[in-house]
Amino acid sequence: MRTAELTALLHLASPALPIGAFSYSQGLEAAIEAQLITDADTARAWIESGLTNVLAHGELPFLAHQIERWHQHNAAGLALANGEFLASRESAELRRETEQMGWSLRQLCASLEWGDAGRRETLAAITPLAQPTAFAFAAYAHDVTPDAALAAYAFSWIENQAAAALKAVPLGQLAGQRIIVALREPIDAAVQHALATAPDDINTFAPQLGILSARHESQYSRLFRS
Repeated sequence: MRTAELTALLHLASPALPIGAFSYSQGLEAAIEAQLITDADTARAWIESGLTNVLAHGELPFLAHQIERWHQHNAAGLALANGEFLASRESAELRRETEQMGWSLRQLCASLEWGDAGRRETLAAITPLAQPTAFAFAAYAHDVTPDAALAAYAFSWIENQAAAALKAVPLGQLAGQRIIVALREPIDAAVQHALATAPDDINTFAPQLGILSARHESQYSRLFRS
């Protein structure tokens, strides 16, 4: 991997990227409220399940195909797939999350003038914008290979989930690091599965996540926005 590609990936996966990921738990906080997560082991199991049963079948293959569409500059295909992804969000919270983070990442891409002007115009025209569509644009703009982009996206998601668990379970810092280390190989497997998934085989079926996310909207006490 070229150094420029590596540093771009580190930037895109960084929790310091100003797109607001730290304020969301993507259903994890609701799972804690429902006592599905009570300690480090159950937190790891929940996060691994989200990676292998949700991201690997939905967001990650969608991201891979959006990267290819950015390479082709298939504006119609990008907009159509973006709309389908938004429609797949199981709750109002999850949809608002991807729209807010997508909008924030688009502002960053425009301000830093990533990519070429024509594709930036296409990015600006997709409204509302899902986060993976914006992330795919950033990956294309930095000439990042799809497998590396998917790994960075998955790692960023896991790191954010672990950080949410640290605050909400709560867990200690070492427990959070153990979760991240334990999921290195599952990230690789999830990426390989996603790269082999055709567009028509993308699947977001996660009823428990949808129910918990919907319950979170009226949860009495919350630290996170999803």
